[in-house]
Amino acid sequence: MFKSIFTNSAGILFSRILGFARDVMMASQLGASIYSDIFFIAFKLPNLFRRIFAEGAFTQAFLPAFTRSKHKSVFSAHIFIRFLLVILLLSMLVTLFPHLSAQVIALGYDETQIALAAPYVAINFWYLPLIFAVTFLGTLLQYKGHFATTAYATGLLNVVMIFALYLAQHLDDATTVTYLSYGVVLGGVAQLLTHLLAIYALKLHPLLLGGMRYFRRKAPLIREETRRFNTQFFPAVWGNSSAQFSAFLDTWLATFLAAGAVSYLYYANRVFQLPLALFAIATSIALFPKVSRHLKHGDEAKAREMLRRAFWFLAFLLTASSVGGIILAPEITALLFERGAFTCNDTAHTALVLQMYLAGLLPFGLSKLFSLWLYAQQRQGEAATIATWMLGTNILFSLALIAPMEAAGLALATSLSGLIGFIATLRAFGYRHFFDLTIHRFTLYWLFGTLLWTALLLLLKDFLN
Repeated sequence: MFKSIFTNSAGILFSRILGFARDVMMASQLGASIYSDIFFIAFKLPNLFRRIFAEGAFTQAFLPAFTRSKHKSVFSAHIFIRFLLVILLLSMLVTLFPHLSAQVIALGYDETQIALAAPYVAINFWYLPLIFAVTFLGTLLQYKGHFATTAYATGLLNVVMIFALYLAQHLDDATTVTYLSYGVVLGGVAQLLTHLLAIYALKLHPLLLGGMRYFRRKAPLIREETRRFNTQFFPAVWGNSSAQFSAFLDTWLATFLAAGAVSYLYYANRVFQLPLALFAIATSIALFPKVSRHLKHGDEAKAREMLRRAFWFLAFLLTASSVGGIILAPEITALLFERGAFTCNDTAHTALVLQMYLAGLLPFGLSKLFSLWLYAQQRQGEAATIATWMLGTNILFSLALIAPMEAAGLALATSLSGLIGFIATLRAFGYRHFFDLTIHRFTLYWLFGTLLWTALLLLLKDFLN
């Protein structure tokens, strides 16, 4: 288990280091300005779907159905072709009507800002069909126990975007955003090529090619499997994507605030996502195929033991990350971003938003862990209900906090909805089962370690000041 977690974590860390290098260059060249806001708006929708697909939501819907399928080749080819055609059609519509698409994403922008954003929205959206293909191929690799390609290939997007920023370093802001937008699409192409090579190396290509070749003849054989997948898919994706939709809601509402608010949320969320992805998402991706297999074969005790070990692994790491990030948020933000066009005032705003996000890191991370139990048992409907409650409470908290706290209020609303989602997930998992996992000698170690870590960080902050 921990070998797979380490592989995913190492790949995510590699990608995030490159991502921070990209963000540092972007902050230096664009700062927190209208053009940085416009790029983040344009990249938001394809990035939302990237997180939905790439960070487990599609995998947790598709993998159990694929595992149980008696005609895996035809079933996988059918799902791939159907989804790809729908996404390509959607991409064409965005290309044909970019102005309308920009209005939907940035409702608070005026006509001038919408006109600026529209062409970039159209370019960035073509990343979506590429990342869907990448995620689909990555799921097949996960089925074979191969995680490294997907974990490390994400860094290719950041490499291409860094190169685009390098080429645009002496150009105006509008041209820089154009370079970045095409860099996003080329990064997706690089990721897809890498996955195709891995599929070929592991000899998985006959599975897809055979499914496409014999699809017409064998399509009736997968009718019932497809029906079950259709029933489970949308609740599964919705249930596993509430955090992504909450972040999208934050950006949408931030367009009603002063220029720079979208950028504050983006930069802070990038830091927040590092421990969430590095520990919680990497763990859930590595754990899900194993838990699914144990439950499929009726070995629930072994599945719960894996969950217990993963719980304490995450509890220690996410608590340490939350406490460290909240205490040192101004210093972390200044170290990463405060240079060039990114001012000390931008640092203060971004650090406050980061603290509000980090308040929800532990519940969000543990929700990822316990929700995989629901998906492994194919209880996608319950997960979807929890996600609906989370999004509903996030909307209410956001509307209540946006006026007094502005961008920081949106981040705090996300954290509060994450706490509610965590409580609801534990209820679905079973409070008794949860306490069986967590009443342990490690509880005292966790409490003592948290207090000691807090004291050390406060001393460090005092020394730095």
